[in-house]
Amino acid sequence: MVTIKQIHYALMVEKKLHFKKAADACYISPSTLSNAISEMESQLGVQVFERTNKKVIVTNIGKVFLKKAKGIKSSIDEINQLSESQNKPLTMPINLGIIPTIGPYFIPLVLPALQKKYPDLKLKIIEAQSSALIEKVNNGEIDMAILAMPYKVEGLLSFKFWEEDFYYITNNINYRKAKIKAKDIDISNLMLLDDGHCLKSHVLAACKIETNKQYSMEASSLTTLTQLVAGGMGSTLVPHIAINQLVNSNTLINKALLDEPGPHRELAIIIRPSYSSMESVELLSEVFTSSLQKTKSS
Repeated sequence: MVTIKQIHYALMVEKKLHFKKAADACYISPSTLSNAISEMESQLGVQVFERTNKKVIVTNIGKVFLKKAKGIKSSIDEINQLSESQNKPLTMPINLGIIPTIGPYFIPLVLPALQKKYPDLKLKIIEAQSSALIEKVNNGEIDMAILAMPYKVEGLLSFKFWEEDFYYITNNINYRKAKIKAKDIDISNLMLLDDGHCLKSHVLAACKIETNKQYSMEASSLTTLTQLVAGGMGSTLVPHIAINQLVNSNTLINKALLDEPGPHRELAIIIRPSYSSMESVELLSEVFTSSLQKTKSS
């Protein structure tokens, strides 16, 4: 019978792709780890890893096994957390994923409030795009993620805690309107984020722009886009949460609220249906919402 310890060792080997590094991470000797993996493969009747002195390769059947193993480990972790969840709220570690178009503007607002209200909370933040975070939540690599909605999160639960609209920004010094309609935006001058960023699809949806249109440039971050706007390279749209950091302090940029039905996007916590601490989700949502209220005056 394959043991939980063997599963833990196998997942570490997959992560490190190196037996000695995996053994060090598990605080055991390389021979102990190697013997455990060999015994596991013998019990399974399949080879999970191809290994030489120079490299480790996961076999095709090994990939299938490891995917199932991650689900098992996730369930075991949640079982182990059951007793901890009965203790003082938000005292057990939480691995939180967050997307790049939220993280840099969201974290400075909420971390001080979290540290003040829940000083024992051990929070690890992982930044990645939405698709990667959904996979990590499903696999149990992280406990929860903060995504911008709408986004397909099949099989997961979402809990909205904020909604916001977009702002059009330009360096046109003659542009002084407080609002702008999508039809008045010069598409040929519009710069957007790269494919893979959900903000791009949210902007296109809010402005009712066809996805096959050509844009003047695509960038990997809102900071880059804003600097390009300030330099006269074009215009773009940014979410309300980023206005204070990116736009309000830049005298080279004018902003206008996108005058289209909103909210243009919503922020939500995403978890597995089996996640053991709904109380944590509720408490975090409360802190997130109250902290983001400060941006309303931006």
